[in-house]
Amino acid sequence: MQYPEAISKLIESYSKLPGIGRKSATRLAFYTLGMSDDDVKNFARSLSASKSDLTFCRICGFITSKDDDPCVICSDESRDQSKIFVVENSQDEMAIENTHDYHGLYHVLNGVLSPMEGRGPEDINITSLITRLSDHSEVKEVIIGLDASTEGEATTLYLARLIRPSGIKVTRLARGLSVGTNVDYADQLTLTQAVNGRTEI
Repeated sequence: MQYPEAISKLIESYSKLPGIGRKSATRLAFYTLGMSDDDVKNFARSLSASKSDLTFCRICGFITSKDDDPCVICSDESRDQSKIFVVENSQDEMAIENTHDYHGLYHVLNGVLSPMEGRGPEDINITSLITRLSDHSEVKEVIIGLDASTEGEATTLYLARLIRPSGIKVTRLARGLSVGTNVDYADQLTLTQAVNGRTEI
């Protein structure tokens, strides 16, 4: 016996989310059926708005409202303009920002190099970083804060090779982050230690 088409499609939609298998997707679908009409409508509006109302900052690549581009951090002239913190995604930027110990600018790659997945330098936000560095002589240090994974390490070394000839100091997070740890899952103390103990590449 099969589920009605509407619930089957809902299960299929939930299954596309990362980390959600068929059983979890089925559970979420039936939970959604039990929600009030207002909650379901609000949920649907939130999903739709996340695609229609948001964009990536034209300067740093952080997720921002289409009405706030460039983003609030890029627009904040009180921030330290001499440092740019390179992260993989917007969640990582928020994790660093929530430590309240870093007051410079950011650059979000929106991915890392991954030959196995066919993702090269042209597929992530690298070109705009290099252009940004050449256009802003006030930048003295680039801090690379990518995950301690094979892809993160490869991307870190690739960026260091691109940036070093410009004379800009290139540093990375200290190994307060254990191998395999995602930046956005690390606790604030670990992130603070990693930021403060960064080393030059």
